[in-house]
Amino acid sequence: MDDLYEARLFYERQGEGLGDYFFDSIFSDIDSLAIYGGIHAKFYGYYRMLSKRFPYAAYYSVQEREIILVHRVLDLRQNPKKIRIALQ
Repeated sequence: MDDLYEARLFYERQGEGLGDYFFDSIFSDIDSLAIYGGIHAKFYGYYRMLSKRFPYAAYYSVQEREIILVHRVLDLRQNPKKIRIALQ
């Protein structure tokens, strides 16, 4: 959750209310996994769902009984090596 908290603070500094909009948008995307979980391409061993409004991705797995487990929500503007390390 530190990833999301830091991102929310970053966007809030860009404009008042933008941090809340970011948070709401990301959680809306994550909520869509109840319907679309498991259809995304895999990266680094996890499914990766791209955010519709921000340069972020949710990395998740599908557990038994169709339970979606979100492991990380990461900024895609960073070095891919850093993303890989964050997912290990």
